[in-house]
Amino acid sequence: MRMGYFLSCEEYSPAELVEQARLAEEAGFQALWVSDHYHPWVDAQGESPFVWSVIGALSQACRLPVTTAVTCPTIRIHPAVVAQAAATSAVMLEGRFVLGVGSGEALNEHVLGGRWPGADERLEMLEEAVDVMRQLWAGDFVSHRGRHYTVEQARVYTRPESPPPVYVSGFGPKAIDLAARIGDGYINTQPDADMVRQFREGGGADKPAAAGFKACYAPTEEEAVRIAYQLWPNACPVSCPRCCRPRATSSRPARWSPRSRWVARSPAARTRSGSSRASSSTVRRASTSSTWPTWVRTTASSSTCIAGRSFPSWEASLLR
Repeated sequence: MRMGYFLSCEEYSPAELVEQARLAEEAGFQALWVSDHYHPWVDAQGESPFVWSVIGALSQACRLPVTTAVTCPTIRIHPAVVAQAAATSAVMLEGRFVLGVGSGEALNEHVLGGRWPGADERLEMLEEAVDVMRQLWAGDFVSHRGRHYTVEQARVYTRPESPPPVYVSGFGPKAIDLAARIGDGYINTQPDADMVRQFREGGGADKPAAAGFKACYAPTEEEAVRIAYQLWPNACPVSCPRCCRPRATSSRPARWSPRSRWVARSPAARTRSGSSRASSSTVRRASTSSTWPTWVRTTASSSTCIAGRSFPSWEASLLR
């Protein structure tokens, strides 16, 4: 297992993200996730820089592997363009790049005014998009006329020695099956044992699986709950908001989840202190085991100042 740090493009400016990456490497984190959105989840988060510019800067700031968590290569950006962006990122990161992909949310993908497809169609689009990108990464001229995408005599000239791995996100059974079938790995927002088991049994076998979790540190539990609820109400939703378009009321967290869902469940969590902002870590595991820990225990050690805020260093142990 490796522990990584999540660069939240929803919360921080490009300069802060780059500084966090540099300090995360110094603190001992082993990898980076970076989100790829047009909008933040809620207005209170306040940021949303263009991820490909941020990745270019990250390549010059640290040596950690970088994974997009996740990119939607289907609607807002054509897969041929994402293929070029991912190839360039892999070159700049000297191969330390993973393209995490998913079927997207209307929150980000509606901005060009097109139709928002249903879930089955979006998964079909994602499968074709991944195929288009892999054709382009092979280095030849590509012409493609599929059900959803057309590519006319396109070639990606700047490419890494090996194509970037594609980790596919999935939350429902159909998306997980697609991830197992076409992905080089699996990526999820939480370490869910049942989902990882379905991925492995559906063909994922010993492919890497990556998951994330979010934590908030504050002087008191009450303050930590308040901050987490304000900035990440969607991290513990009652009903999935993935198809919601932004509204003037999007800064109100009540539509996402009850505040009580954010109260820490483990005794250790109730004693932690530190930052006044929410932070995230990623968990990656590549093994032949079909099991996944029910949850991950984290313990704070010496704090590390990241972008002017105190974040803990992390240790993690898997609970069987």
